[in-house]
Parts: sequence; structure tokens; C-alpha cells
Amino acid sequence: MKVRTQSKKVNKAWLNDHVNDPYVKLAQKEGFRARAAYKLKEIDEALGLIRPGHLVVDLGSAPGAWSQYIRRKLAPAGAAAGTLNGTIIALDLLPMEPVEGVTFLQGDFREPEVLQRLEAEVGGRKADVVVSDMAPNLSGIESADAARIAHLVELAVDFAGAHLKPEGALVTKVFHGSGYSQLVKLFKERFRVVKPLKPKASRDKSSETFLVGIGLKPPKGVAAG
Repeated sequence: MKVRTQSKKVNKAWLNDHVNDPYVKLAQKEGFRARAAYKLKEIDEALGLIRPGHLVVDLGSAPGAWSQYIRRKLAPAGAAAGTLNGTIIALDLLPMEPVEGVTFLQGDFREPEVLQRLEAEVGGRKADVVVSDMAPNLSGIESADAARIAHLVELAVDFAGAHLKPEGALVTKVFHGSGYSQLVKLFKERFRVVKPLKPKASRDKSSETFLVGIGLKPPKGVAAG
């Protein structure tokens, strides 16, 4: 029974941390669905990525906190409802409660049908910013988890390469540990500017961090215009 008691203690400690978390309280107060909104807010405020008039794609969008933040950035006076100056397209395998003004596509963007739906929504425009909070279900086996994480980041980078404006930006969640240096290398190969950021809203105990790539490098063999 010791194991179960320990597990209960861990759950209780997590719940206690969660309930007393200042970002959880702030999210509830400001109407965000998750504290994750403040991670993107910090990154955006540090780098000035998202501006009115932009087309922004939110990969791994459920439950919708990042889409909510983007929506407020694209709205006059930061409104959570009403007029929107820009376009937000969100995708996730999981369902997501509607966010006003956000086009949500449920599905896997690796599938041609989902990609076609996205391209129809974009209407030939390239994205100004792609954000990805995608994360796999972790197994606890470090090597397997690192491979899953790396795969999702690589997908986001490939997606950005195909759908981002040349001067656009990609924000993606990564984890420190096995495979991290290879992901930094991948970003440096594909983007002119690469910035790793650990927002204050990321929990201290978490190995979560974010990589931001700004300005696509031309594909190898293609001279810069």
C-alpha cells in the first residue's frame, strides 16, 4: 500500500501547487482556459512576434489558451470578443471549444485531407507566425519520449518551411534532455535567428522550454533573393 500512499502524496502536492499557482489564478481571473497563455504572452512580448493583420496558425491548439491570447493580440484594444484584425487557424487532434473568430480544424495536419482544408482556409496566403504547443503523451521512457518530442518539433519545422512567410516566425515547445541539441541544430539550419526561451510561466521543475525561429533560410541550393 506504500506505493499508493506515495502516489496520493504526489497527486496532492501537484494539486496543491496547481491551486496555488499564480498563473492558474491569473488565467481564471482573465478568462484564459489554461495558464499556458502566459507562456506565449511572455515569448511574444519579448520578441514582438504577433501583430494586428497577421495570419497565425496554432498547432496543437486544444484547449485553446494560445488561440485566446492570439485573438486578443489581433483585436482592437485586446478584446476577447468582437472585431478581429487578422486570421487565426487552429488545429488539433483533440476537439476544442470554439474561440470567437478562430477557425478550428480537428485532425492531423500530416494527413493530405487536413492539409487541404488548411490550405483552403489560408487561401494562398503564407502565415506570419506558426505556434506549436504540441506535446506527445509521455511514457516515462526517456529515449522513446525524446524521439516522440523530436518528431513533433520536426513536423512543426517542416510545416513552417512550407507555410510561413520568409520573414515569419515559428514558436515550438521542446524539452531539455536527450535530443535537445539536435533540435537546436535543426532550427539553426532552417532559420536566420534562433532563440531558446524559458518563460517564467513554465514551471521551474519542468524541463519544458521553447525554441523560436525567425526568418526562413532559403532551401539549400537556392540563392537568397
